[in-house]
Amino acid sequence: MIAALVLISGSFVSCGDNFLDPAPSSAISADDFYTTEGELLNAVINMYDGIQGVNALDDSDSNANHAIQVEFYITEMRSDNTRTKSSEGEAAQFENYTLRPTNGIVYDYYRSFYDVLKRANIVLANIDVASEANKAKIEGEAKFIRAYAHFNLVRLFGDIPMADRVIGIADTDVQFTRTPKAQVYELIIDDLNAAIASLDNTYVNRASKAAAQATLAKVYLTLGTNYTEAQVLCEAVINSGFALEPNFNDVFYNENNNEVIFSIGFLSNPASDSQSFSAEWLNSVGRSSGVNYVTNEAAAALDANGGNRAAYSYRIDPAQPTQKQVAKYFPNGENGGATGVTFNSNPRAAGNDWIVLRLSDVLLMHVEAIMAGGASTSVQAALNSFQKVRNRAGLTDVVTSITKKDLLDERRVELAFENHRLFDLIRFNAAQDVLSAFSAANGYSFTSTDLLLPIPQREINLSQGMLTQNPGY
Repeated sequence: MIAALVLISGSFVSCGDNFLDPAPSSAISADDFYTTEGELLNAVINMYDGIQGVNALDDSDSNANHAIQVEFYITEMRSDNTRTKSSEGEAAQFENYTLRPTNGIVYDYYRSFYDVLKRANIVLANIDVASEANKAKIEGEAKFIRAYAHFNLVRLFGDIPMADRVIGIADTDVQFTRTPKAQVYELIIDDLNAAIASLDNTYVNRASKAAAQATLAKVYLTLGTNYTEAQVLCEAVINSGFALEPNFNDVFYNENNNEVIFSIGFLSNPASDSQSFSAEWLNSVGRSSGVNYVTNEAAAALDANGGNRAAYSYRIDPAQPTQKQVAKYFPNGENGGATGVTFNSNPRAAGNDWIVLRLSDVLLMHVEAIMAGGASTSVQAALNSFQKVRNRAGLTDVVTSITKKDLLDERRVELAFENHRLFDLIRFNAAQDVLSAFSAANGYSFTSTDLLLPIPQREINLSQGMLTQNPGY
């Protein structure tokens, strides 16, 4: 598991470093310069360390990188899937659409993923020390991570400063100039194509060819272009040896299983390689307990359309029966689902890997690619992929046609609480209608400008006005 290797890299790039707080040089600093392939391989591991982030319960430093550990706030909790339990504090700004540019969680995510970009660019800047045998693969790994980070940021913030190289302290025009999305996507596509050309499928907790193919397919679907190429990419992944787990619950508690394409590895105890979000989703366990609770709307969707997935996706809060908890990532729990959970160790230092890509996501993207922006499809290849996902859920009625709404609904119940829902709503052009209705029903204040996050006010202040804010903030 990659998490076991993370400790090696701590001395090379600290979690506090980030793109907008660069080393004092217009090129690579001495601390970031590598002379051997062994050092460069440690820098490769350090990229994943950056995505993994720091368990806030282990390191409460406000400047620490938390990356994927706070992603649920800015994705799932801005959809109609989850909310806080108590509607208090900064976390509640996500659920009720009252986000402020000063929100610390938004800033945390922004700087954390720019730190990931810095780590990837450092690898690329030092690529010449790699052996000819390994150079292409190392470069492909770094370009995949750079694409992954840029893709997350551009979808969440819109036009962003693009980090296509190591940025020095003198490069203020790059640090604080928002690059048009189209240009950012060009780099993402180029990086993913390079990764596809040079990687294989050796790893689950590191970049792979299949992970790059699946991500590029999602990029094309997000852009609403190259549907045929997206279909070809999905089919390449589907035919690469991955398989749906027979038991849905095993996807989350049998790590590195055949369904997982790319995940972020964690280990329980030592705390430095663990995560805290699993505990925070429970009641009175984590640092910020009672966040990412399941909305009534999401529970109703799972009850109606989830089949056997419902019992393994959410449960009634044992301490407060009117509340519902996410059941996919109980801390270190092999006994997940509706029947309860057993903590094998300290729940605040959980070892659950975070799944970024899995086969069922690709199967449903395959349907989307074949649909090609249309209202429905009856193409047999799409029906086959759709049916596989439903069959595993015990929904074996034969599907003869799939509408756009059918597909969006299926993605909701299959991928619930995995940080896909908001992106799906936006990609399907359904966010305005769905979130407006959800907001009205719950007394929230959603408007169209809430589909993008605010640029952190701290970065605007640092830029002395060069960095502009998104509309509505």
